Amino acid sequence: MSPLLPALLLALALRAAPAPVAPVAPAASPAATDDGASRFAKLALDCASLEYPNKLSHTLASDADVHPPRELTPAFFGCYDWHSSVHGHWLLARLARLHPKAEWAAKARGVLASHLTPEKIAAEARYLQAEGRAGFERPYGLAWLLALAGELRESARDGSAEAKAWSAALAPLERVVVDRLSSWLPKLTRPVRSGEHSQTAFALGLALDWSQSAAPDADVAAKAKALGELVRARARSFYEKDRACPLAYEPSGEDFLSPCLAEADVMRRVLPAKELSAWLDAFFPADALAGLEPAVVSDRADPKLVHLDGLNLSRAFMLEGVAAALPAGHRLRKPIASAAAAHRAAGLAAVTGEHYMGGHWLGSFATYLVTGRGLAR
Repeated sequence: MSPLLPALLLALALRAAPAPVAPVAPAASPAATDDGASRFAKLALDCASLEYPNKLSHTLASDADVHPPRELTPAFFGCYDWHSSVHGHWLLARLARLHPKAEWAAKARGVLASHLTPEKIAAEARYLQAEGRAGFERPYGLAWLLALAGELRESARDGSAEAKAWSAALAPLERVVVDRLSSWLPKLTRPVRSGEHSQTAFALGLALDWSQSAAPDADVAAKAKALGELVRARARSFYEKDRACPLAYEPSGEDFLSPCLAEADVMRRVLPAKELSAWLDAFFPADALAGLEPAVVSDRADPKLVHLDGLNLSRAFMLEGVAAALPAGHRLRKPIASAAAAHRAAGLAAVTGEHYMGGHWLGSFATYLVTGRGLAR
């Protein structure tokens, strides 16, 4: 299926829908049946157990802390860095759930079974809790860990015994992550408005979605409820009074997230429809989206410059997320449809795996986009 078709469907829906756009269920996403799934799965399979090259975010307290990645974080040591490994595992879990009979699905389940063991996850939890690592992968990698936990929990709820076992194995690390975010957010006096890993808004969206995944364990359910309430409160505190976001200033040359669009994407999860409509009117003044065009990457072998391919993908799923929450007839529907279509096409066309600097992570963003993960709750 052409990557332009889902964008065209979105544009038609936004132009013709007589009522607010309904959230898209993952199994109903048109792109969930195309060849992209096998392409994205292969990217994650190729790197999930590939230890080198590896970009460590590792604080050394002494010589005793010098170890190879597979010993430091034995579950998430591949795909160049910890967060990419985590969302690579999320990709495999999500696509194996949507395509259980695909030829690559057994390999995906094999990677998950090999890496998500109680022993390896216990080592991951010890690593995160060691002295001097309070800021490790905060908030981007931690939020993706919650996304992985939520995906496994939903798969278990669908009847997968394997996912149930993996979810149980991941639970100790999941609790560490929830506790870390829960203790950090109240102390964060200002949001981080960058276009990279430190950004607050995107992580809040992933955390909020996790909080809404069903948790059979009473302790996890209580933590989910508490974190969800905290995220909603902090999102309002950080962003509710924002006006006229300077979208024309974006992107910076190494962004893979849009500060403005990520903020709108988390607020559409937080605000009631009428309140959201008024907030968006003030946040995106007239013609604010008119000049929003896909970013151009000059060198896809460069690990930072290739971030802009990810920006095109994340802009697409953020725009589609905001569109899904807009009331019929809202003035932003047409410009969002146009911008989302252009960014979707440009972003998906770049997910080739030609260069490892993009190949080790862009498949996750593409999967998030084409399966409607941000819309399905």
